Amino acid sequence: MNVDKATFKKMFPHLAEEMDGGKSKVRINSVRTDVEAGEKAAVKCFDNYTPDVIDFICRCDTAKQAEEIIDYMEKRGEISRNYAQKLRTQLKKKGVRSFGAKRDDGYYLREAGL
Repeated sequence: MNVDKATFKKMFPHLAEEMDGGKSKVRINSVRTDVEAGEKAAVKCFDNYTPDVIDFICRCDTAKQAEEIIDYMEKRGEISRNYAQKLRTQLKKKGVRSFGAKRDDGYYLREAGL
């Protein structure tokens, strides 16, 4: 499909602005014609990674939110009652940031270098 630049800007103004502005560029390190080989070679930093309770707490802004996460995961049986109590104690004594820095949207992509 051939589209002239003016039509493209009209159809996709934000995308055109990003492309013209030179921001949000993604470096391409290699090109593979075999899709399976390309997928296997992709960043494996978080392959088969399952976030744990600490990962979820690090996304919280408040102690109340962190408490809800702990309660939820304990109720589902994903963490033990004993571990949940240790987390609550740490939360009350040291605060939500004692579990780690705030993880904003895109954290895992940035960590993976994408």
